[in-house]
Amino acid sequence: MRFLDTNILLYAISTDPAEKRKVGIALRVLEAGDLATSVQVLQEFYAQSTRASKPDRIPHETAVSLVESFLRFPTHEVTVQTMRSALATSTRFRISYWDAAIIESARALDCPVVLTEDLNHGQDFQGVRIVNPFRR
Repeated sequence: MRFLDTNILLYAISTDPAEKRKVGIALRVLEAGDLATSVQVLQEFYAQSTRASKPDRIPHETAVSLVESFLRFPTHEVTVQTMRSALATSTRFRISYWDAAIIESARALDCPVVLTEDLNHGQDFQGVRIVNPFRR
């Protein structure tokens, strides 16, 4: 299983011509059958995709429909234990709490890979490795 970060979902719906290559990659990633995510990622997707300052924002109803469709993937519900683990990971690796929560949600779902462009490609967080699918 591979864990999806928010940026994969956002690129999949982007209409920005400058992001065309990333859109194609994100759409191909979403066709895979070995994906998982978390409630945190889906919340971030909703908030970012409907943000008023986003030039290609989508309506609430569309975002809700997409969130529902992404629930086809195993989805980790963030718990107190996830938060505690993320706080420790954040301190240990000197990364943001939010990135650490992604890593810990992936760990909770036994995903050895997190697909994201937000962390260093190839970096290993005690058995959870970062893969940037957009890396050239």
